[in-house]
Amino acid sequence: MSAKKYSIVLAALLAANLAGAQEAPRPDAAKDKRMKWWREARFGMFIHWGVYSQWGGVYHGHNQARGGAEWIMNRCKIPVAEYQERAKSFNPTQYNPDAWVKMAKEAGMKYIVITAKHHDGFALFDSKASQWDITDATAYKKDLLKPLAEACKKYGVKLGFYYSQAQDWNNPGGSVGRKEMREGWPNPDSAKIDAYTKDHSGHWDPIQETKTFDQYIDDVSVPQVKELMSNYGDIAVLWWDTPTAMTDEAAIKLQDALKTQPNIITNDRLKRPNFPGDTKTPEQKIPSLAELDGKDWETCMTMNGSWGYKSWDNNWKSTETLIRNLVDIASKGGNYLLNIGPKEDGSLPHETIDRLQQISKWMKTNQEAIHATKASPLAPVQWGRVTRKDNGANTTLYFSVFEWPKDGKLTIPGLTNKVVSAKILGGKSVKTATAKDLVISLPATAPDAIATVIRVDLKGKVANANTESKGKMKSGELD
Repeated sequence: MSAKKYSIVLAALLAANLAGAQEAPRPDAAKDKRMKWWREARFGMFIHWGVYSQWGGVYHGHNQARGGAEWIMNRCKIPVAEYQERAKSFNPTQYNPDAWVKMAKEAGMKYIVITAKHHDGFALFDSKASQWDITDATAYKKDLLKPLAEACKKYGVKLGFYYSQAQDWNNPGGSVGRKEMREGWPNPDSAKIDAYTKDHSGHWDPIQETKTFDQYIDDVSVPQVKELMSNYGDIAVLWWDTPTAMTDEAAIKLQDALKTQPNIITNDRLKRPNFPGDTKTPEQKIPSLAELDGKDWETCMTMNGSWGYKSWDNNWKSTETLIRNLVDIASKGGNYLLNIGPKEDGSLPHETIDRLQQISKWMKTNQEAIHATKASPLAPVQWGRVTRKDNGANTTLYFSVFEWPKDGKLTIPGLTNKVVSAKILGGKSVKTATAKDLVISLPATAPDAIATVIRVDLKGKVANANTESKGKMKSGELD
């Protein structure tokens, strides 16, 4: 066969392979079974942790100018040798995965997703594919994921891994720039992106370009994903980030690496648009009803302004904000993946611990209004949010009240189903009256100032008053 004919045949075979291997829709029944636990969870913990925690958002005495602390190597253009030299002293002796998982469980978090490898390429696990990992490059020399997997199994919390499949600033060949924003992302011709990517697509150290991207995918990325899928038991979630310079060929290889975990749930950040995954990933925002498109979604959000630990970031969200975010997200049928950023020694900022403990206290009384609930069937209300459970032919609604009615009367417009029972979670029964609206008589003061929940059991199904949305939900990219 001539070289020309061989090239034509090879191109045809590759095209056929792509057509068949791009992520095909799974049967709805099978997907529903696989997604059941995730859809009922509603609440999970994100963990951003790595050697970037050593820097704490400070480089040579100067606060990092922009972005999360986990981006310090990129933002400050730290040379590879300097970054790796600092990692030699990484020794998180205060790491206590049992306490982390226990705290997550008590806060009502049903799953944990940890940065097995972030964009700096550092692996929190013992990897044979790269020496830029916890066992070879640091003083700690022990796999950080194994004890976390054991703690998750002990407490019945699902374990997931975040993995930066393409962007890698230390392993040669890894993509560094933001070329993905030129393919399937908003504002592809913006001057800001042009300025960011004009210099070798963001590379700043010659060692980063000593291998090709394809070599990186074959030698590091795919083998590491296989390690993660093989060495830590059942893995519930693979959280890709980001599709920088990704190709369909690379995405197929990475997707194939998940085959040993047939029940795994993936997000939409492997490679756009041919690999949509199972869940959409709005970042640092809660979509409006108009933006929802009926697909499974999960808002990821920080407790302060950074994903990784940043020593000088004191802009912490209040417990009220965090709880009301959770309720708002559940009322729209989404999940809340709330981030923590441990310090370099493995301890947690006291603000993180305080907020998780306060959430735990609220969830102890009110978790049934969150877990295994569905989106509100009612038109939006000004005083709070609504979640629901379907009980055969009947319905339970949970009214989470943010603004307590001054006259003691909580009105739910247009709800006329017969009330079987009504009570404040953790408290007493309340009286109701139904005419054209449901009116609930409440005590003079709210039992819980953040969100008091009233459970109302109703006869029959509740008509869905929410208009089906037609808008598109934008997914972000972790900074």
